[in-house]
Amino acid sequence: MAVTPPPADRSIGLRADRSLDLTADRPLGLTADPSGGLTAAQGEPPSEAVGPLLRGVAVLRALGAADGRRPVGDLARATGLARSTVDRVTATLARMGCVRLDAHTATLAPRLMELGNAFLAALHVPGPLGPLAERLADELDESVSLAVPDGDGIRFVHQSTRRRAMSLSFRIGDLLPAERTAPGALFAAEWTEEQWARWRERRTADPLDRGFPAVPERPESAADGAQLASVSKEFEERAAEAGDAGLAVDDQLIEPGLIALALPVRDPRGRTVCALSVVSHTSRHSAAALRRSLLPGARRTVAAMERLLREPATPRPRPESGLADWTTASKQELGSGFVESLARGLTVLTAFDEGRDALSLSAVAEATGLARATARRALLTYKHLGLVQRDDRAFRLTPRVLDLGHAPLSRSTLPDIASPHLATLVRAVHDSASLAVLDGDAVRYTARVATSRIMSVHITIGSRLPAYPTSLGRVLLAGLPEAERAALLDGAELRALTPHTVTERAALDALLSEVSVAQHALVDEELEEGLRSLAVPVRDASGRVVAAVNVAMHSSRRTVAEVRGEVLPALRAAVSRIEADLHIAGRFSQIPLT
Repeated sequence: MAVTPPPADRSIGLRADRSLDLTADRPLGLTADPSGGLTAAQGEPPSEAVGPLLRGVAVLRALGAADGRRPVGDLARATGLARSTVDRVTATLARMGCVRLDAHTATLAPRLMELGNAFLAALHVPGPLGPLAERLADELDESVSLAVPDGDGIRFVHQSTRRRAMSLSFRIGDLLPAERTAPGALFAAEWTEEQWARWRERRTADPLDRGFPAVPERPESAADGAQLASVSKEFEERAAEAGDAGLAVDDQLIEPGLIALALPVRDPRGRTVCALSVVSHTSRHSAAALRRSLLPGARRTVAAMERLLREPATPRPRPESGLADWTTASKQELGSGFVESLARGLTVLTAFDEGRDALSLSAVAEATGLARATARRALLTYKHLGLVQRDDRAFRLTPRVLDLGHAPLSRSTLPDIASPHLATLVRAVHDSASLAVLDGDAVRYTARVATSRIMSVHITIGSRLPAYPTSLGRVLLAGLPEAERAALLDGAELRALTPHTVTERAALDALLSEVSVAQHALVDEELEEGLRSLAVPVRDASGRVVAAVNVAMHSSRRTVAEVRGEVLPALRAAVSRIEADLHIAGRFSQIPLT
């Protein structure tokens, strides 16, 4: 993940004393709890653990716990780390493209999702099973989730959410207590006595579920001894029933009105690898009605999923790792502001992928280009942190990798992803830039960064303009299949908005064909006299045009040749960065376009 990251903003985060020892300011046994603080619950780390990697993970967990954005000073307080250490950690993460630094605030960036994506791909659940879950959600018109066990909790790995006034707000990576969910009862049906003991210990220590920020906190009365005993007994009974019935129901255990039905999904060896749950609201179904009406479709989907799991995963080809050269160059450029061991350690997680769920030390070293000793120290550090488990001579990622900021990033929209890159583009070309999507025969603006000029293009987010006379619209129209484009233009009113507007259908069709080949559109004074605009398409991972980005200016600012020679390269570079983030963020998450 660290081979070609965007450059960091080095105006911040680099004020640390260059002579400070990175491993000397904190005992190594400390990790971040769900609220971002440091605890020693996992005991002392092995002697070979990588101190900067421990601290980097603590910072990422603290950022994730704050929904992805936190002042750097607040990160220091939340983790208990020295401010100078947090400065160096965040500067390194920014160099890797995992966070953005703005003034004195750190914000998680989509590239960080490569870590969680590595776990999700190696899990071989959301990739092959996600489309079936989406199909079931469409069939039932209800939200559908896939969850895996994580200790005595459950962790979501896929969400197909219906958009309603009252809709599911859980994210991929969110951790929930097992006893308050339908999947949790299914997983608990297979717990050993030792696992039950750990669950009881956690319930006693955290009766209000404050360690699970994704769910509403229980009332203070839940800490009463009798209440604790009642919850324990009720959950043990539900787990036993789920084991016998092969299904479980959550009747408003998380919050009033929310109900769910869950079924286990098993691999060819009969092991439960995940749970499929259909989530609804009491305004639509009772718990009993949910079971009657949705169970047949859910069972058909589970059967189809289990058939898919019989097919072996095919490893994805890996690009050559340029990690060593990149980290060396970054260290030379940033000096002590770049923590090389943190960058290399995080890259170890990306060795895992589809068809590479269990890797030997040698395989990890080969995939990352790291020395065996370096890879080994990173893996031992992750094992201590609970992010990696070891089976015989192979290492596997655990669901806790998703704690590294995946949940807040999984709900990113395309405007969220594009906005920082639009800002960078505007700083480069000194003209306004916008993101838009096709909305019928019009374009709708979904993100915009304006330049500061006395005379500038005034457009607000949500504005709609006709597609045919705009650069954004022509790029989007050119990206449509020919039949769909023709039908759309057949129903559009092609009016002359200026003396330069192309309204003759054959001429417009010819222009759109040229745009399709050139992969950009330049429109000169067709929407408004004096307005010149250049646009480039934004494509998703499948190659489909989903949006467009433009730069708009007064025609006196640049000639047409200057626009193509000066603005087009910068615009294409910005769109390339947007697409790279979109493809990472959208690998296992649905990215809304608006």
